[in-house]
Amino acid sequence: MTAIHQFSLAAFSLLMVLFSASDANAQCRTFTKKRCLPQLEDYVQNDNYNTAVLIPGDEAELELTFFGDRAYRLLVCGHPVLGDLTFQVLDSRGNGIYDSTDKESNHFDFRVANTQQMTVRVQVPTTDAVIEHEGCVSIMVGSKG
Repeated sequence: MTAIHQFSLAAFSLLMVLFSASDANAQCRTFTKKRCLPQLEDYVQNDNYNTAVLIPGDEAELELTFFGDRAYRLLVCGHPVLGDLTFQVLDSRGNGIYDSTDKESNHFDFRVANTQQMTVRVQVPTTDAVIEHEGCVSIMVGSKG
């Protein structure tokens, strides 16, 4: 194979990866707008868009800043193919603030007195299925005065 053919094949492969990543991101944005955004209800969404494509058994963490004297809704929204997601909210020292494991809710409503950073940890349950499906998971933050 000549150098030109090798370069062409590498360029084509790179373009395919970029297009499929872009397509997955677009699908997650559509999923988030249609399925997740309405669940914020009367909370105003912040400008951040936090989403990832995950598979069973995956765990993801996200650090967020919450400003003092505001009410928040933290929403973890995942595609149904992934099953029942669980999430924890940890303070800056790693202490647990909230755990959704034994709760029937995909959101956590709270108020902070002072500005602080928190970590959100999301777990996708494992599965015994032969084929593992991937799905979008969005972490959304809404606030109100």
